[in-house]
Amino acid sequence: MPLQIKAFDAEHPSDLLDLEWHLPLEQWPDASLVALPRGISRHVVRFARAGQEVVAIKEVSEWAAVREYGLLRDLDRLGIPAVDPIAVVTGRVDAAGEALEPALITRHLNGSLPYRSMFETTMRPGTVNRLLDALAVLLVRLHLIGFAWGDCSLSNTLFRRDAGAYAAYLVDAETGQVQPGLSDGQRDYDIEVARLNIAGELMDLEAGGSLHPSVDPLTFADAICARYGDLWHELTSESVYPTGKRHHIDRRIRRLNDLGFDVAEMQIQHSPGGDTVAFVPKVVDAGHHQRQLLRLTGLDTEENQARSLLNDLESWMATQDDYAPGDPLGARPEVLAHRWVREVFRPAVRTVPADLRGRMDPAQLYHELLEHRWYLSERAQHDVGLEATVASYVTDVLPHVPDPSVPVAEEA
Repeated sequence: MPLQIKAFDAEHPSDLLDLEWHLPLEQWPDASLVALPRGISRHVVRFARAGQEVVAIKEVSEWAAVREYGLLRDLDRLGIPAVDPIAVVTGRVDAAGEALEPALITRHLNGSLPYRSMFETTMRPGTVNRLLDALAVLLVRLHLIGFAWGDCSLSNTLFRRDAGAYAAYLVDAETGQVQPGLSDGQRDYDIEVARLNIAGELMDLEAGGSLHPSVDPLTFADAICARYGDLWHELTSESVYPTGKRHHIDRRIRRLNDLGFDVAEMQIQHSPGGDTVAFVPKVVDAGHHQRQLLRLTGLDTEENQARSLLNDLESWMATQDDYAPGDPLGARPEVLAHRWVREVFRPAVRTVPADLRGRMDPAQLYHELLEHRWYLSERAQHDVGLEATVASYVTDVLPHVPDPSVPVAEEA
């Protein structure tokens, strides 16, 4: 059978034809390869350059290559963080006419690293926690769309930091399967496999001296299971709220924040029974909210202020008719963010009388309004709205806030 390259992306076959398909992957010359860090794999994996792009090539049986290619395409269609499949190569033979193993080609994920490379310098426990949180987020997202991984591990995952956010990407779908939904038993099995694999991988790092002395492999492996459970519960419970009771949505966001996660995306669907809300979580690094808010709105704030304002911005954007994440026809986040500043943030701040407004900067004032709105809405069991919040805050709270321009008298 002649060499065949079955590709989803028609841009690549001609570039791929120039690679050394007549040699086993282990024998490819250095000139054909790109020196990038690789994770541990049961198969031979190499990086090569195809035209202007770097690709990952894995030798595997034709059945497994075609199956994994299809699974990765499904995950891409469902918006799950995973490597992009490019092609399956079959019909390989060496110079003597002997058959060589087929290959699966995926696109190299720019800026990503296997976990072993990230641990080459001893990583602080807090950073290890955030990486495991990112893996918990990935596992939850996979389970939500009915994907049973079957072999979740650090080795089968790539990690990437993007503008302060930590993200985990599935890199090996060989053992996975997509189903209409997963039972609790199937999810529990995936989590137990992850726990055992992660404990073993961290022990291996410990033996090699690459693990921080304070990191206990068993404790950290157990922790990811607990984090997964908390996140799964928060994302799958109480999904329908009475129409107009926005404080219920704020409560969910606060609980996610308390767990250490942030909301990357939120969708609100109106139905006769109430508002159905779906969240996509993310794991972020220190200072992320400041940078994100500054980029979107031009507002330069403290980190906690930025987090509060971004949560409100996300909630507001999800109610806009032209908000369509991933849809090129929808309004860009920057456009919506500037509309929020113009139509929500500034009017709310300017509603406060000028003589009281100077007692704190605008971002802190708006944050205080959001906190007061939350308090009033919880007490009233319905969203009281921003107008009533401002009126109550100006009357009941702000007069008791010390004026920073007035010197405090020293006690005698």
